Amino acid sequence: MTDASDTAGPHREIHISNRATYWPLAPLDVVVGATLLGRVLLRASPVGALVQGAVLGAYAGHALHDWRARRGIRRIDFRREFGADLGHLVPMPRETRAAEVRTLAERLDAGFVAERLPRRPLAEAVDRALTRFIAGITGQHVRSSAKVRRFALVGLAFPFALGACDILSGDVAIFRDTGFLEPHIIVHEFAHRKGYWKELHAQVLGYLALASSEMPLLRQAALLERLHRNLRVLAGSEVGTFARLVEAVPLRPELRSSLLGLHPPLPRAQQRIEGGLRQLYDLRMRATGQTGLSDYDAGFTDFLYTFETSRVARQRPPAGGAIHRAG
Repeated sequence: MTDASDTAGPHREIHISNRATYWPLAPLDVVVGATLLGRVLLRASPVGALVQGAVLGAYAGHALHDWRARRGIRRIDFRREFGADLGHLVPMPRETRAAEVRTLAERLDAGFVAERLPRRPLAEAVDRALTRFIAGITGQHVRSSAKVRRFALVGLAFPFALGACDILSGDVAIFRDTGFLEPHIIVHEFAHRKGYWKELHAQVLGYLALASSEMPLLRQAALLERLHRNLRVLAGSEVGTFARLVEAVPLRPELRSSLLGLHPPLPRAQQRIEGGLRQLYDLRMRATGQTGLSDYDAGFTDFLYTFETSRVARQRPPAGGAIHRAG
């Protein structure tokens, strides 16, 4: 890690209140509900307009407050620190990827941790790990909410999503139990909450933060996510191929179950619907300067490969998560 004294200066602590994350319902759900109430039930009456205005005002006020706080964040320069970034990745050869899968499976089997934490203390532990990792690079602790909710309407719009973060309010929802992968699902969304909107950056920060943690169950989640994404690349878009690859990897049943539960087989009609929604999400990512859905899988694993084999990266890969060595 870079010595944090390299970035010493003002704003060593940034506090993002994320007040809307403490609402009993997801903030965007409340906004949608108030709009429907005002236009349908109250038929655009003055009372309906008042309700909509009050909700929108509260939402916008919290979002503006958080935006002001995030302006003081020192952003990580990924290419400078890790020798890799969007557009600057070394593609991992397929045979190297297959070897990485074997190495990851061996590590996971040898160091299996059966322990699981309830979501609330798990989220707090994940947030501490992410905050500490970012501060080790920037010299700045970005304090934010560790709240996680179980439902948000966006989960109905994108049923393939495991979690989501409202980038304005910082509200995070995790839609289902993902077993031993849950720490990584949470840390990915928390990286968004701390101001890293791009999916590749959230994947990478999440992995490195968990792999650097002193908690074995967090390191295990990082390695399992890396294995998951490598298998996704090797399988392509075929769910059946992914399941066969997971079955072929020598993994403990508990870990295999977590992977297979991520991509259950779907009826043909539902596959077509999900495929269309994935295309829409891919277009949204491309429109915001990202590569697309491949950033979750190929981009993420290629980034780690590029970082671990780089001779120019300022950071060192965490021992608990490194697979390759610089050439």
